[in-house]
Amino acid sequence: MKIVLQSILSSCFKGGEYPSPQPKKVAAAPKRSSLRRVSVSDLSFPSATFSEDLSVSLVGSNLHVFTLPEVKIITQNYSSSNFLGEGGFGPVHKGFIDDKLKPGLKAQPVAVKLLNLDGTQGHKEWLTEVVFLGQLRHEHLVKLIGYCCEEEHRLLVYEYLPRGSLENQLFRRYSVSLPWSTRMKIAVGAAKGLAFLHEADKPVIYRDFKASNILLDSDYSAKLSDFGLAKDGPVGDDTHVSTRVMGTHGYAAPEYVMTGHLTAMSDVYSFGVVLLELLTGRRSVDKNRPAREQNLVEWARPMLNDSRKLGRIMDPRLEGQFSEMGARRAAALAYLCLSHRPKNRPTMSTVVKTLEPLQDYVDIPIGTFVYTVPPDHSTDNSLKDCETPTPKERKKETSDHHRRHQHRSNGHRHHPLRSPKSPNDRSRSNSPPLPHKSKGA
Repeated sequence: MKIVLQSILSSCFKGGEYPSPQPKKVAAAPKRSSLRRVSVSDLSFPSATFSEDLSVSLVGSNLHVFTLPEVKIITQNYSSSNFLGEGGFGPVHKGFIDDKLKPGLKAQPVAVKLLNLDGTQGHKEWLTEVVFLGQLRHEHLVKLIGYCCEEEHRLLVYEYLPRGSLENQLFRRYSVSLPWSTRMKIAVGAAKGLAFLHEADKPVIYRDFKASNILLDSDYSAKLSDFGLAKDGPVGDDTHVSTRVMGTHGYAAPEYVMTGHLTAMSDVYSFGVVLLELLTGRRSVDKNRPAREQNLVEWARPMLNDSRKLGRIMDPRLEGQFSEMGARRAAALAYLCLSHRPKNRPTMSTVVKTLEPLQDYVDIPIGTFVYTVPPDHSTDNSLKDCETPTPKERKKETSDHHRRHQHRSNGHRHHPLRSPKSPNDRSRSNSPPLPHKSKGA
């Protein structure tokens, strides 16, 4: 039976009958498994006649409903000392929930996002995030603790992740570079988050996968955040969802930008862009670079499956301290993810299986790194390089690597790694949204 949500807080709209601001928590569902996941498409847009609470429709989601006075207590009245930053939807403040604030809610630091509303679109994105994160739970998705919706105010309360976003960690001008193993750990975690969404009983297309939406905990475990643009995937015999083109320039898949046809493969392309950012240390779009290097995919993709040129695009801040075998396989995977033909891109479960072994490679050189030019191969080895090696193959490759480095120390001829000097990156605020096209709802 279709669930129609006539449950939007009437307090979200002026002129409605406001419920008593008593602390509330979504009641536990006795038989949650018998209910299908509520979709944003199930929503009936609210009016002053609605009296039910959104929490009634999200039974079993374990979300807390906060009042404005409670949020002000949590954030110390939005103190500037607790300001974390500002994203596309509004400012974010760090806060702290006391164990006495709400029964059953433990004391913990939180991040509170205050949405700047400009018409109904802001409310819809806020509601989309509540609906998706209120029902989806995974170790690589950020945890939504609760929300506040009173009059024109929209707020979201998340778990606090101390490392911030991947964008800040990877592109900050004055910071220690992320080590190779950490970059691969982040890539694996983000890939698992996307795979979970794509393989859910009711698939979800994330639609805004980018470095700034990947948050990191204290151990650099990646968690996807900002689900305001998420969309339910195609069902039945449908191959795609037709929708307005929304996202971030430089990350969106070309076929989605041109046609508005959205599939899970659109997310795979965006993942390929982020993987390329992890390999190169460059932003997807950087207007401060020479014209031919401003678009990262256009500049770097032709070199990804050429082992002779790969060293030219690797992040110079790594100072050569990365796995050569791992870099080749990660580059081959990025090459496939960035294919202009969606059918040629791997699924996210295949991406996870390919990346997981790369975290454990031990062929990271000690000391100054040198790059030996390999023999020329005319055949395209992108698929071969992307395959996960067997333990026997990995052992052989590792021993070959150590033997090669031993030869170098005995005077074997080699060529130094040549990496283009990168000018200082200028921090860029949120990427401009793509122009909207009307391609259905």
